[in-house]
Amino acid sequence: MKKTLLALLMLSTVFLTAQEKSGAELFFENLKKQCGKSFEGEVKEGNNDTFKDKKLVMHVRNCDAKTIRIPFFVGEDRSRTWVLTLENNRIKLKHDHRHEDGSEDKVTQYGGTSTNPGSASVQIFPADQETYNTIPNAAANVWWITLSETSFTYNLRRIGSDRLFTVHFDLTKTVPNPPAPWGWKD
Repeated sequence: MKKTLLALLMLSTVFLTAQEKSGAELFFENLKKQCGKSFEGEVKEGNNDTFKDKKLVMHVRNCDAKTIRIPFFVGEDRSRTWVLTLENNRIKLKHDHRHEDGSEDKVTQYGGTSTNPGSASVQIFPADQETYNTIPNAAANVWWITLSETSFTYNLRRIGSDRLFTVHFDLTKTVPNPPAPWGWKD
């Protein structure tokens, strides 16, 4: 009886340990709960004339097992999409920029991959080689996204400079979904 009980205890410990999810997996699952919804945001840090006096909307538009696509609208500009990909217990962030005709901008697909699983509420993305090749000045960029039940923030810091940019979205207040971003079809 003792051996059976001990064996069951050991098996249950192995089973429970195997069922634990990493920070990256939890973050991804929590973000997917917002799929299909749109939220208005506001700049909290940084001066950027491109965003000044414009309505900012993120639309968690497309979610599958490994990829979440979040178009980010700045007024009538529908050129930006954040693409998050879960792979090997890490999350990769890419910025997909398009022209009105759907063609890729010359500055696109920059970003980075988390260096560890992160947490369910924060993922950090240092600039990758593709970013350096595309935008050499952005080699010192670090992006991070924070996520809670009530908010999503997208952040950018250029290490070694005073450049900081933060957009905060209130996840408790949905807004009507915008039209498809440039290059997408409904």
